[in-house]
Amino acid sequence: MKNDKKIYNSMINDSFHALNERHNNIYQFVMQYNDYIISKHDYGDGILLSMIEMHTLTYIEDNPGITVTELAKYWNKTKGALSQTVSRLEEKKLIEKRKEEGNAKSLHLYPTKLGVKLSRAHKLFDTVDIAKTMGELREECSAEEIDGFYKVLSVYNKIIKKDFAINKHKNSKSK
Repeated sequence: MKNDKKIYNSMINDSFHALNERHNNIYQFVMQYNDYIISKHDYGDGILLSMIEMHTLTYIEDNPGITVTELAKYWNKTKGALSQTVSRLEEKKLIEKRKEEGNAKSLHLYPTKLGVKLSRAHKLFDTVDIAKTMGELREECSAEEIDGFYKVLSVYNKIIKKDFAINKHKNSKSK
């Protein structure tokens, strides 16, 4: 019996290390990318913003009149988290909140002239940066491998969203 348990533990340990070795690339990427998206960047106008703030501003520019609730749903974040981001953008005079006629409750978000200018600078910055990154990827990967990576990433994202939904449902039942 003791020997069976030792063999079982060895099999689990071996399986874990074999599977985990491949996933460590994902873990390292996620941690590095997280650090990257929360760090401040100059997108070409001397104003330092995180990627989260910049992409939120650009989404507002592309969807003027959007609400924080709609942003939170799009980014799959809480209203509180997006409210903080929106407040930082408003403090920097990049967006403004407006109440719409006939609906005094909802605040709609609009880019300011400076916000539009910065969002457009961001679009140029990202276009150049993504092209540069794709060129670097092509040095070691084929176009098919890059396409496969994006396909796998898309499916993996769906799996994670599904898992979050299942666990959110389970967690709400246990309260």
